[in-house]
Amino acid sequence: MKRILLFLATNMAIVLVLSVTMRLLGVEPYLNEQGLNLTSLLIFAAVMGFGGSFISLAISKWMVKKSMGVQVIEAPSNSTEFWLVETIRKYAAQAGIKMPEVGIYESPDVNAFATGMSKNSSLIAVSTGLLQRMTREEAEAVLGHEVSHAANGDMVTLALIQGVVNTFVMFLSRVIGYVVDKVVFKTERGTGPAFFVTMIIAELVLGVLASMIVMWFSRRREFIADSGGATLAGKHHMIAALERLNALHPAPLPDKMAAFGIAGGGASGLKRLFMTHPPLEERIAALRALR
Repeated sequence: MKRILLFLATNMAIVLVLSVTMRLLGVEPYLNEQGLNLTSLLIFAAVMGFGGSFISLAISKWMVKKSMGVQVIEAPSNSTEFWLVETIRKYAAQAGIKMPEVGIYESPDVNAFATGMSKNSSLIAVSTGLLQRMTREEAEAVLGHEVSHAANGDMVTLALIQGVVNTFVMFLSRVIGYVVDKVVFKTERGTGPAFFVTMIIAELVLGVLASMIVMWFSRRREFIADSGGATLAGKHHMIAALERLNALHPAPLPDKMAAFGIAGGGASGLKRLFMTHPPLEERIAALRALR
């Protein structure tokens, strides 16, 4: 419940901030007496599409700390925390990025994730389940995978792609709604109900197609992060970590963080198009094929 309330409050705040921003910038309404103003519509769509995506990215570390109870390690208090911090410090230096924040969150599931506004301002968090149920070598491979996500700038790139598809979805759905309203229903003055009904339907359909694009990219970057983890921690250790995950069947992270975890839920058929992660069997096979 806490996560849901925090998610709703955050999204309402983002919409409010972006609406005020457009008002201050003097962006005219995209619908007026003359019809559809494409320039204003494009600005509206871009501000809402990119703005929402990047504000979410900017507050991502704060969000996960609050919603998932991530405890950042300021000073290691035991040997496990010391090992965790020093391993990430070593991998960050090898990957050429600044030391990320390191955190632990309570969960029996075996998982870890990376997030943050940039590769040099990232957070890497692991579950207590991962620390308890993986060997040190397997856990180090997972940490290498997450450091690779940060070093590759995957969080920023995913936000950019999300912003682009959000912009096109918002822009095209309103253009389609306007055309249907004027051409099919022949509304002469202003806009009729057909505009809003068609716009909502078009936004839903285009949103589904856009999600497929974003999820395709998310799956591709997992292979790259696996390769990076293999480079940092060793190919055999990375394969062993994925095999352990495959045996444990970890639950996926909450939606907002699912793309940044080490593992996602399985799916078949059309559901594969909406997976954030490729099947673990495919990731293991790809690693074994690496030379």
